[in-house]
This record gives sequence, structure tokens and C-alpha cells, in this order.
Amino acid sequence: MIDYSLWEVIENGSTLPKTQLVEGVMIVMPITSAKDKAQRRLEVKARITLMMGIPNEHQLKFNSIKDAKLLLKAVEKRFGGNEATKKTQRNLLKQQYETSLL
Repeated sequence: MIDYSLWEVIENGSTLPKTQLVEGVMIVMPITSAKDKAQRRLEVKARITLMMGIPNEHQLKFNSIKDAKLLLKAVEKRFGGNEATKKTQRNLLKQQYETSLL
């Protein structure tokens, strides 16, 4: 089953935390409503889901990113690339596979 609400959080970003300007100082407002708590749970679940897809040796590089939308962009930037990069990566994987068969 696909959870589309998680994908919406990843694509659109989190609406939390809410801030308020009081006497020139930005104050982070605490989460009080049930709707805000549900939104926060979705954000955490989306981030955890994305982190599960990252190989173990790379997880420390992405662990500091707390927003699911920013995490997805960082993963795309790190593991994506242009066609030449992808072709090189495929060739390296083929070579590794062929040497493992020997």
C-alpha cells in the first residue's frame, strides 16, 4: 500500500515548526494541536523512510538533515548525476560483478 501523505510531505516540505516574532525575537511555537502532532509524525515517518533507502556506509553523511524534503534533495544530488556519471557507475558495478564471479 502506498502512503501518499508521506510523499506529499517529502515533495512539499514540512509546515512545522511554526515561529512567531515577539519583540524582535523569533520564538518557536510548541506543537499543541492534534493536527500539528499528526503533521509532525508524518514528517518523521517520511524522513525515516528515506533514511532506510540510503546504504549504511552513507547514512552518517545524511543524518544531520532533519527535513524530509531537504533530505531527498541531498540524496538526489549525491547519488544522481548526469548520464556520463551514471554510465561510469554502471560500468564499475559490472566490473565488480564480473570479478566477483571469478
